[in-house]
Order: sequence, then structure tokens, then C-alpha cells
Amino acid sequence: MHVVTPPAPRPPSTAHLALPFFDDTHRALAEGLVPWAAAQAVDETDDRAACRDWVKRLGAGGWLRYCVPAAHGGALPALDSRALVLLRETLAYHSPLADFAFAMQGLGSGAITLAGSPAQQAHYLQGVARGELIAAFALSEPEAGSDVGAMQTIATSAYPSGASGQKDSYSLTGTKTWISNGGIADFYCVFAKTEPAGGTRGISAFIVDANTPGLDTSRHIHVMAPHPLATLQFDQCTVPATALLGEENGGFKLAMRTLDIFRASVAAAALGMARRALAEAVHHARQRRMFGQMLADFQLTQAKIGEMAALVDSAALLTYRAAWLRDTGQTRVTAEAAMAKMTATENAQRVIDMALQLHGGRGVEVGSKVESLYRDIRSLRIYEGATEVQQLIIGKAVLQE
Repeated sequence: MHVVTPPAPRPPSTAHLALPFFDDTHRALAEGLVPWAAAQAVDETDDRAACRDWVKRLGAGGWLRYCVPAAHGGALPALDSRALVLLRETLAYHSPLADFAFAMQGLGSGAITLAGSPAQQAHYLQGVARGELIAAFALSEPEAGSDVGAMQTIATSAYPSGASGQKDSYSLTGTKTWISNGGIADFYCVFAKTEPAGGTRGISAFIVDANTPGLDTSRHIHVMAPHPLATLQFDQCTVPATALLGEENGGFKLAMRTLDIFRASVAAAALGMARRALAEAVHHARQRRMFGQMLADFQLTQAKIGEMAALVDSAALLTYRAAWLRDTGQTRVTAEAAMAKMTATENAQRVIDMALQLHGGRGVEVGSKVESLYRDIRSLRIYEGATEVQQLIIGKAVLQE
């Protein structure tokens, strides 16, 4: 079946750009992005082929330049959370798979932006910005999801024969799973234990090219909202010492810094889906005639749509605040990003469910937009920190005040 995401009943509103969270750079970004996103038509029947197509389109359109700093082909001097938020919200409004393709370019290369050597940054980041290299972030394992310190993938260092002090290479052995872009990525930012007994303090990060011997990415994972996922198997996968990303045993902090940058953008993706669900509900309510009047004329419909709008706006304000706090150099904004991620994903789930309910039987018809949104939103409440983890982060922060 040929699958192209249905056109939106109306363009997404840009009224929020007048809020003080944004400046003229962000408004100019949205002015170009909104019509571009609406004009794309990608066959998403095969999620892997579609993701490659989206990466090429996003690169050619210049949008992936917001995933890397200007020094390496980026659009802005540094990674800008508000730009990432606007991009993800708009892309998710039209196609959650487009949002996925964009987000993974940023997340997969983010650790290189933060801690990569000049040689690593020069080699990988320009390709990411142009859409010529597909990036991936490999942290999760079968027995180490939220509990990162429980990871079992090991990186053993080796020294050249007859030499001492300077490490020559690392050999990675273990399994990573739920890896976005698994099987289509050109390189992976992989986290592994260099000190097995060190817990989170014994984790290091490495850049592993997809064609490295000992890496098997063939075990694809199929999920309810199709997008490229795979289990990665490392079997004495040897990389040069120059593949070490950042400091040895500094991988956990690097992973958390990377996730902190993009956590608010996960909220933005959920926000984009929620806005689309609300637009679909409003459109349907105005068109659907029953009992001699329009569905929109019923007070119960008006109440539901009012609730949906409030849920969308409350999520938006927390999302924009988290991005603004990070961009303006405030103290660490982990709790605020957690609030945004938790609220936006949970609210979006409620909004989409209500939109589907308003559509009645049409809402569960395969191929309808609210049906696909219902499947698309569910994983956002889990990945990059499940709702329950966000609650713990927020609770601990409040108790420490």
C-alpha cells in the first residue's frame, strides 16, 4: 500500500512565535519551514527508504544545518534548543517520520558536537548537516534502559606491540537495542564500559562506522508506528583509539548532556502531533453533520475541543520555557526539560485520544491521520526517558530546593 501522510486541513499556527521566548532568527526559520514542510510528499510505505529520503530532503532544504554548529556547516553558531523545538514541532505536525529523521541526525551527532575532537567534528558533522551521513545514538541495552549504569557492553583497550602508555585501539563486545536508525546509519555514537565495575563512572563513548568488522545491524525491530529500529551486536568490534569520543570514562555525563539538549525537542515533537490532532478534530467537527446540525454545534464537542486546546497550550509553554532557559545560559535545566517532556507527551496522548473519539469509527480506520497519530505518539512517552523517570527527576529537584 502506498502510504503518504494526509495533507493537513490547515497550516500550523505560528501565533506562538510572538511570545518572548523567540527572536527574529526563530521567526525567520519558521517562515521558511512551514511552507516547505507542507509541500513535501514522501512515500512512507517502507519506513527505512522513507527515512533515507527524508534525510536527503532535509539536507537539501538546509534544515539539517540546525543540527550542528556553524563551524561545521551549521546554520547557527551553536546548537539552539528553540530552533530544534520549532523544527521538530513543525515537522511532526506534517509527518512524525520526518521529525524522526531530523531528530536522529541531531541526537546521533550531538555527542560529537559536544565532545568530539577537531578531526572527528570535521569528518562527521558536515556530512550530517548536508544529509550525506546518517547518524545514530547507541545507548540502550536489553537489560539497561533507564538504568544506564547496568550496561554490559564492554570496550577493552589494547596497546601496540612493544609500546607502553598510549592505547592503540578498543575492542567492543555486547548488545545495544532499540537503536533508532539502526541498520541505515552510516555511524553510531556507542556507549560502552571501559571500567566494568565502575557503574556510570566507567562508561566511555566511541564513534563506530557502520562498516566496521564485528558490528552486526541486521536485527530489525518492528513497532506499532514504523520507523527504523534495530538491535546492534558487537563481537570484538575493533575501533582505533581515535574513535574515543571525549574523555575515557566520561561517557555517562556526555550521554546525559546530549539528551538534555534534545529532551525539550521530544516535547516539541509531541506538541506538533497534538496540534495536528486538534486541527483534524476541529476540521471534522465543522464538516460532520448529525442529528440535523454540525458536530461542532454540540456543547459536548465544544467542551472537548476547549480541553484539547488548553492541553496543547500548557504543553507548549513548558516546552518553549525549557528551550529558552537552555539557550539563554541558565543553570542546568534538567528539571524544566523533564517537565516539558512529561507534560507534552502525556497531554498529546490525551489530545490525540480525544480527537480519535470525536471521529468515531473513522478514527480507527487505517490510513486516517488520527489513527496514525494514535500509534505515533505512544513511544514518545517512553523513549529518551519514560514519564516515570521524568517524574523522579522533577520530584528530586523540588525536594532539593
